[in-house]
Amino acid sequence: MKFQELKTMDERLLYMSELAQRFLKRAAQIDEEAGFPFENISELKSSGYTSLTLPKKYGGEEISLYDLVKFQEYIARGDGATALSIGWHMGIIQDLGKKSTWKESMLQMLFEDVKKGALINNCASEQQTGSPTRGGKPTTTAVKKDNYWVITGRKTFTTMSPVLDYFNVSATAQETGEVAYFLIPRSTPGLHIEETWDSIAMRGTGSHDLVLNGVKVEEEYLVERVEPGNKRASGWLLHIPACYLGIAQAAQSSAIAFAQDYSPNSIQGSIIDLPYVKQKIGDMELELMRARYFLYAVAKQWDSSSEEERNQLKPELSAVKVAVTNAAIKVVDLSMRVVGAQSLSAKSPLQRYYRDVRAGLHNPPMDDMTILLLADNAINHNHPSKGWFAPRL
Repeated sequence: MKFQELKTMDERLLYMSELAQRFLKRAAQIDEEAGFPFENISELKSSGYTSLTLPKKYGGEEISLYDLVKFQEYIARGDGATALSIGWHMGIIQDLGKKSTWKESMLQMLFEDVKKGALINNCASEQQTGSPTRGGKPTTTAVKKDNYWVITGRKTFTTMSPVLDYFNVSATAQETGEVAYFLIPRSTPGLHIEETWDSIAMRGTGSHDLVLNGVKVEEEYLVERVEPGNKRASGWLLHIPACYLGIAQAAQSSAIAFAQDYSPNSIQGSIIDLPYVKQKIGDMELELMRARYFLYAVAKQWDSSSEEERNQLKPELSAVKVAVTNAAIKVVDLSMRVVGAQSLSAKSPLQRYYRDVRAGLHNPPMDDMTILLLADNAINHNHPSKGWFAPRL
């Protein structure tokens, strides 16, 4: 079955639920072996999902941000690592179709390959610079020679590296000092994946190191120059909180199923009827409800906004990620309190959810940067020169 054959959102979500159930059955083994969800990614490709964010003028559906985060949440209910991995590809394609900063010939080439199942991710993180959102300059270098570039360096956190067809790599041009992105096909000589991923969270993302040893690409493969301090609002990054919301929903469902079945001989019936357990489930539901409304309200606002209005949504976009991720951590913790010591068993999915949601603290944007952004935003809007009741978006 193809997503393109399903015309209503309800039909698509039902199909996504079926896929997520299959992903859930494989999740424990992938996590235990620190493997990669090859089968999950293959099913998403064959279903047509990985091309849904392609622009209409290139033969895609150009689905909304709202629809994207909804699908991503459902995938994460089955397997968080699969959702986070494919979410980067989905969001990058959506973003490229909107911002139109690449040359037409490069977009056409990439999008044609995406229609055939090709996958892409950005490669910006480095050991020396930490998170690229903190402004560190890449130590990966690009040297111009005649009509091509020679790129050398190492990138960390190259999520989905076992199956990527294109690596969009940030590097510093040696002569000018400018930072740019270079699109590098997987088949390029000198490109190597070093399997370094040993994280205890999101073990199935295959976020290994990308090693570039004098990789040569033609001049046109410099696809984008980066202007420091001129970072646009990125709605597509909402795929990150959507992933952690999906994991949290899976945790609540797991806790409820356990509570309905578990009946110690010290009580009549199952623990689902105990006030203490109901209190915890209610607390989870409040967190999930609040997080879900916040996430989808901002996604809808993004979809209905102009380009100028979207750039004013940076505080909201950042706040969603922080609020939803921290709510997900709380929901998983509450779920484990309901299940008790059995939640720490290697056989319990809750111990995997516990590890996976904490990875969200280290996905962009970071909590501390977001809080400072929100503080500056509040101070700016409440400055006496603007009036205490200045209108806000």
